[in-house]
Amino acid sequence: MTEHASPGGPVPDHSSPDQPVPDPLDLGTAQKVLDAQPFSRLVRARVTRFGEGAATLEIGIREELHQQNGFVHGGVLAYAADNSITFAAGTTLGPAVLTSGFSIQYVRPATGAKLVARAVVAHSGRRQAVVRCELFTVGEEGGEEGETLCAIAQGTVLSTA
Repeated sequence: MTEHASPGGPVPDHSSPDQPVPDPLDLGTAQKVLDAQPFSRLVRARVTRFGEGAATLEIGIREELHQQNGFVHGGVLAYAADNSITFAAGTTLGPAVLTSGFSIQYVRPATGAKLVARAVVAHSGRRQAVVRCELFTVGEEGGEEGETLCAIAQGTVLSTA
């Protein structure tokens, strides 16, 4: 099981009896949660969409993220799928969630300037959500700006609240 902090883990309770708890589910808070993960900082991931049953993560592709043949390493794609799936589920289940499992199919080698993982909740119940994710690369090293599908993932996320 992959554990994340809010969406993906506990949110600190900063409320007092006289003040309501602020809604923790916004894009700024999502980016702070992502930044709290050391590996997310290492790959320089950014949350660019968060809300209404969807989340998008983006990673600028650089040499350190490649495997030996010059493609983006499959582990980086799996990381992006896992996190975008969990963040998307957090928009429907709340901030205390864990990935219980996911699968990923690599459909073509990932090359380009940027990796984009777009996750959308397919079904959400009271305690779990099933989320689909498509991963694209954007732009080629020659400067073209088209999107190229490189992987498809699906996962189940559980509420821990």
